[in-house]
Amino acid sequence: MKLMNLTNIDGLFKVIDSCNGKVELVTTEGDRLNLKSQLSKYVALANVFTDFKIDELELVAYEKEDIDKLINFMYNGG
Repeated sequence: MKLMNLTNIDGLFKVIDSCNGKVELVTTEGDRLNLKSQLSKYVALANVFTDFKIDELELVAYEKEDIDKLINFMYNGG
């Protein structure tokens, strides 16, 4: 799923932390970073997030419940 114009980065990480399954960030090179890992979060922050706004971000979630949480976040708090 692609997230656009994301400004609530802290809120996104809270939703990801509440997910039961794996949630991955897909980099522009096609690599996948497990965002449930603290190290991967730091790598993502260093390489993707600039100016406290993310223009486009691709995430992969494997559990339907987790996908629903991420979609709800984007419609209501992203």
